[in-house]
Amino acid sequence: MNYHLLIDNLTNPALLFFILGIIAVLVKSDLEIPPNSSKFISLYLLFAIGFKGGQELSHETFNTEIAASMLFGIAISMGIPLYTFFLIKKQLNPYNAAAIAAAYGSVSAVTFVTAVSFLEIQHLQLHGHMVAIMALMESPAIIVGLLLLTLSKEVDNQELAIKKRTVLKHAFTNGSVLLIMGSLCIGFMANAEQAEGIKPFTDDLFKGFLAIFLLDMGISSGRKLKAFFSFGWFPLVFAIVIPLINGCLVALMSAAVTSDVSNRFMFAILAASASYIAVPAAMKISVPKSNPGLYLPMALAVTFPINITIGMPIYFLIVENTF
Repeated sequence: MNYHLLIDNLTNPALLFFILGIIAVLVKSDLEIPPNSSKFISLYLLFAIGFKGGQELSHETFNTEIAASMLFGIAISMGIPLYTFFLIKKQLNPYNAAAIAAAYGSVSAVTFVTAVSFLEIQHLQLHGHMVAIMALMESPAIIVGLLLLTLSKEVDNQELAIKKRTVLKHAFTNGSVLLIMGSLCIGFMANAEQAEGIKPFTDDLFKGFLAIFLLDMGISSGRKLKAFFSFGWFPLVFAIVIPLINGCLVALMSAAVTSDVSNRFMFAILAASASYIAVPAAMKISVPKSNPGLYLPMALAVTFPINITIGMPIYFLIVENTF
């Protein structure tokens, strides 16, 4: 194994700021990022990734590989909840099983953004269509999770009263999906001269904002860890093992649709990540009996740091050494 890759990732300033956030909570520091600032930074990161992705997409030619990649991404988003729901239901109630399965089938935009930074360190470039694929993968998992819940024998559907229309609308119009898809379209339509005018904002400031955002994520993760451990061993083991399995399997399977290293790495990251923004918002509306104190810390406090510390180097080594 190439340990230099792992060491380089662990000494990445953005990751170290995440660790600093956790340390701040452990030592009971009053360090925090104001909520409004945190929201602005998250919107900025989505905007920058979407716009740059649109610019890259404008130079690409739509072909069978891109079409196959989009279908592959949707298949991943639908497939992961199908098997994880039944695995989780052996240990937890179907409401929590549906929420966790949907979260792990959906994607984390922040993990995606961090992975883009990792690619840059490897001197590789993100292809624009992968941004579109990320956005497409947000919603199918939510829909599959809800369908599995309604089909579960242990659930009283009348009592559950799922507002399907509201949930489906939210799945396709939630802020993160709308912003990144909108930015992608704007970046696609802007010519090179127009894009150059905002390049300092979309490129030069990106890594600095990412570091501050990960500091905030570290603080949020640290605050959720104590309560999370009260749920026992299963959620912890699941949040560590399942994402690594998903990421490694997709890193291998992605060779069937693309030979590009950066695309295959991003597919692995998307499969391994878990949503802690879109899915919790949808579950709050549709499945109020699910416990956000369980699936939120799983995605944010366990899976996210696992992916950005050891996950990314492992997935990258797999795609680099398999064809």
